[in-house]
Amino acid sequence: MALSRVCWARSAVWGSVVTPGHFFTRRLQLGRSGLAWGAPRYLFPRQLLIRHFWTPKQQTDFLDIYHAFRKQSHPEIISYLEKVIPLISDAGLQWHLTDLCTKIQRGTHPAIHDILALRECFSNHPLGVNQLQALHVKALSRAMLLTSYLPPPLLRHRLKTRTTVIHQLDKALAKLGIGQLTAQEVKSACYLRGLNSTHIGEDRCRTWLGEWLQISCSLKETELSLLLHNVVLLSTNYLGTRR
Repeated sequence: MALSRVCWARSAVWGSVVTPGHFFTRRLQLGRSGLAWGAPRYLFPRQLLIRHFWTPKQQTDFLDIYHAFRKQSHPEIISYLEKVIPLISDAGLQWHLTDLCTKIQRGTHPAIHDILALRECFSNHPLGVNQLQALHVKALSRAMLLTSYLPPPLLRHRLKTRTTVIHQLDKALAKLGIGQLTAQEVKSACYLRGLNSTHIGEDRCRTWLGEWLQISCSLKETELSLLLHNVVLLSTNYLGTRR
């Protein structure tokens, strides 16, 4: 039983740093060029070799490229959160969400209680997954490195499925204990959950992962829209990663 828990939790950090799928890589091939996408000489190894065969430098470069893509959606997602504030009926929750968005926009890393204070408004209208506007859903899909060029109902289904899996893995990982993970496993777990861990030290990654697990394990299944948004909320300003 203990062994199965270990295997399940290890899959959370090794098996789930998924290289973006065919649509995303094809989109790069079709000409989304620029500094964020890396030099042309990296194109073929990134598309034709699985992550196991990347050199250490290629791993860093490619993960930076993928993170640059998902990070582009962060300001957009924060702006969508600001737009729904008037739709929240509770004045206290309105204040908390306004304060959280302001902190993130000013470069502050939010505290765990800043995020958990909002769990109620992410469980139903206007920020439950089923209530999100189509453009909001598309931006969240990009933040998760999922294609955004699908009908909104299908995008919602994919986001809910991905978030539910991460939530289950978080529970298993919390039981296993972060201390049981290797440095590479910790970095992989952080990257999956939205943090570009390639340039952050192991201790800092363990601290961030602990914050993520504390939030995740406090949430009910009906509140997983908050966990989905946590990919942006908790990662944007951690140790200067906003740049």
